[in-house]
Amino acid sequence: MEKRINIQAVEPLAYKALLGLENYLSQVSISKRFIELIKIRSSQLNNCAFCINMHAKDAMFNGESLQRILLLSAWREAPDHFTEEEKVILELTEEITFIHRKGLSSETYEKVRIYFSENEIAQLIMAVVTINSWNRIAVSIHLPIGDLSN
Repeated sequence: MEKRINIQAVEPLAYKALLGLENYLSQVSISKRFIELIKIRSSQLNNCAFCINMHAKDAMFNGESLQRILLLSAWREAPDHFTEEEKVILELTEEITFIHRKGLSSETYEKVRIYFSENEIAQLIMAVVTINSWNRIAVSIHLPIGDLSN
């Protein structure tokens, strides 16, 4: 792929603003496991190899199993491997990531309300929005995934 701009270097304030959202997400009450599932699934949907690689490694570092990471793209066909809360989070992630299709449906929103408080719902939405922003940057500038062994 062709070399493109380094947004962090040419627009450091914009990059810093997005890092502010990451800092916010590091302090929310929803679990890191949920956040990493959101990051991986959204990155899969957006075909962001850089982010899939990074967040799969982060998830495994935080105790996620390789099997669940590998099954994430087919989570509906592997229902016994994901909790009900995780399934709802994955639905939410897909509907927000593909917002142009139908948006966040009332059906999915009502399912989310069963398991999560209003604050947690806001945190989940912000997690999806944030990784979608990172995905769009990485894909737009052709961010290389680097050494897969790291």
